[in-house]
Amino acid sequence: MRFTPEFLEEIKTRVNVSDVVGRRVRLKKEGREWRGLSPFNAERTPSFFVNDAKMAWFDFSSGRNGNIFDFVMATDGLSFPEAVEALAGEAGLDLPKATPDSVEREKKRAGLVEVLEMAAQFFTATLKGSGGARGRDYVASRGIAPAVQAEFRLGYAPAERYALRDHLAGRGASPEVMMEAGLLNHGEGIAVPYDKFRDRVIFPIQDRSGRVIAFGGRALEAGVPAKYLNSPETPLFHKGKLLYNHHRARKPAQDRGAVVSVEGYIDVIAMTAAGFPNVVAGLGTALTLDQCELLWRMSPEPILCFDGDGAGRRAAAKALDTALPAITPEKTLRFAFLPDGQDPDDLAKSGGETAIAAVLAGARPLVDVLWGREVEAHPLDTPERRAGLKRRLADLALQIGDETLRRYYQQELYGRLDALTGPARRGPASGPGPRAQRPPFQANGARPRFGAPPPLRGYRGSAPAHLGAGFALPAQAGPGGFARRDVEILSIVMNHPALLDRYAEDLAHLALDNPDMARLRDTMVGLLDDHVPDHEGFKAALDARGAGDLRRRVQAVADRAPLWSTDPSAAIEDAELSLRQAMALHRRARELHRDLQEARDALARDPSEARLAELRDIQTSLSAVEGTEAMVDGYGTLSGHNPSGD
Repeated sequence: MRFTPEFLEEIKTRVNVSDVVGRRVRLKKEGREWRGLSPFNAERTPSFFVNDAKMAWFDFSSGRNGNIFDFVMATDGLSFPEAVEALAGEAGLDLPKATPDSVEREKKRAGLVEVLEMAAQFFTATLKGSGGARGRDYVASRGIAPAVQAEFRLGYAPAERYALRDHLAGRGASPEVMMEAGLLNHGEGIAVPYDKFRDRVIFPIQDRSGRVIAFGGRALEAGVPAKYLNSPETPLFHKGKLLYNHHRARKPAQDRGAVVSVEGYIDVIAMTAAGFPNVVAGLGTALTLDQCELLWRMSPEPILCFDGDGAGRRAAAKALDTALPAITPEKTLRFAFLPDGQDPDDLAKSGGETAIAAVLAGARPLVDVLWGREVEAHPLDTPERRAGLKRRLADLALQIGDETLRRYYQQELYGRLDALTGPARRGPASGPGPRAQRPPFQANGARPRFGAPPPLRGYRGSAPAHLGAGFALPAQAGPGGFARRDVEILSIVMNHPALLDRYAEDLAHLALDNPDMARLRDTMVGLLDDHVPDHEGFKAALDARGAGDLRRRVQAVADRAPLWSTDPSAAIEDAELSLRQAMALHRRARELHRDLQEARDALARDPSEARLAELRDIQTSLSAVEGTEAMVDGYGTLSGHNPSGD
């Protein structure tokens, strides 16, 4: 079976070389590489290296090297098709079927690549020729040297409507291929297809292998509706899955251990000319999760560089929200902001390499940007506004899919909030006099230490070995079809009725799809004015109002769950933290479900790659929320619960 280069590249993108090799070789991380003993020769000093960024392995003892397919073939004795089949399964990809249609599609893709390369050569020749004076004037005004123009294959599209079309037709390209390659405007109301790019400086867009797959064009005429214009989505070009200059930046990024993402083509070119070849850019869209993954393959902490104006900060905020669910201890982002009113090209001209290096050296970690955005969003001059900040921070931290990192962010953000506003005071929870609230995410009154991850707390018995999605309660618990978080929320309040005084409004507005759960919730809220102080009395009051059977069914499900906070013996502080987090997760999940349905409807109306990418982004965010447990630092300790079992 013949596999397309795109299919093989997709497998290599999805499967780390270190994961494949690590099943045969004990690897140790050394800087940006992994090192181990050769699987092909007996040796005492490790001379076998793996580099995930280069998607390759190197065995200096035997002189062999290769990619994941080569390694599986050499160590497992498989043929190339067998190795591809095994690794495709690991990557979650179905093998392409060799059908007449697939053969035809492959030929068509090859034809698109060929016609796009011819178009790139035409644009480059036009820039250099007698008809390219306008393009040359613009390129010269931006200070782009001839050698840099050649490196980036810059070109010029003449103003004539049919210049490129006629040139390619003379080379044997059909109008159908030109249209599918995104080179011609066509469709309803257009009798004769004409060139898409006219009177524009052209920036060829290349894939990870360096093949031209699309173009970006900068208009030279003032007043044109789109100053920058990209090729439309084609079988080769999906802008949300690509980075401009990716193929050139990969090796410099590996050598320097860093990659920088900027906002435009000229920014990439200017920074490369100033001595920063490890630079890429998006393609006219907000940063996508696919682009984040490409950046993380080049560096664990890519630097996103934005203009210092309001638009740059809004773009940074969008990028932060996109990446937040996917960050882990091994992959995150840093943010660099340029002086207000300057872009990387301006900075390169005014200050050169030194000025750019200073901006990049001052790149801020993601947590700083998140904190700054939320603190600056609203005044903090009233208790309500400070409480709103606290809730926003809690909701944001809950979006982080990695459990350990999520707890670190909770510690850090709440620590900063305490430092900013001072520990909050709480009124009486139960019993006579007021007492100070323990600052969030603390145990036994001690400030949390950020140097080590907090222990897992809040579980009956010892902590679980693995916390998978929906560990606390099954997604549909019991014959009533109760959603797991609905059960968790209501059972916490039933067993800690003092919380009703503080969260009755939140509880009353909580959207519950199951009518029985909504009825039980309404009955509970109706007991607010009775001020029932203990859980036994509260349950008796529910029974007296006809909710006894439903209350017992919910309690039976909660009793089977491992969360300590649903037990009446849990400390009120533990129960409150768990309740707040569960309600935040509930709200976020419902928002994402609404977004998901809207995305599905939009995809049905417009079955494009862009709509599909939006749908997948929402599904990723939803998976992160659904896989988040209500775990907090210090949780369970106040209840006298020892999670280690000692």
